[in-house]
Amino acid sequence: MNDIMRIEIRRLRAEDIETISRIESESFTTPWSAKDFRDLLARDYCMYLVALADGEIAGCCGLTNICQEGNIDNVVVAERFRNRGIAFAMLKELIAMGEEAGIRAFTLEVRVGNAAAIHLYEKLGFVSEGIRPGFYEKPTEDASIMWRRHP
Repeated sequence: MNDIMRIEIRRLRAEDIETISRIESESFTTPWSAKDFRDLLARDYCMYLVALADGEIAGCCGLTNICQEGNIDNVVVAERFRNRGIAFAMLKELIAMGEEAGIRAFTLEVRVGNAAAIHLYEKLGFVSEGIRPGFYEKPTEDASIMWRRHP
């Protein structure tokens, strides 16, 4: 794959779900199912995006709007597309969409040992504000609770 890719970010569609659930199962020990993603499409308080790299689905991210706070529930990029700016592009667009919808604070959990993801979130203005002990399973690991608050 060459270094120059055309990245497109758009809303999650029903026809994307099988590919996204496959990327989930290849990426996580406790992946979301296709049904989980289908359920999101019916919820008007959820915003989910997919990234296409040269037309191929490369990843997904989304949030749930809870009382004008955006809980970023999921961020996943297929292994062969990682470290190419796709997660950053998706999250930047997701945050912009959330802000347009009136969200002024965004939160997420990340494994404390996932330095790459923590660095990405920090680049987007997130800061750690606490720890959820034993939040993750397979393997058990604490979660850093990160927030990005609009002044």
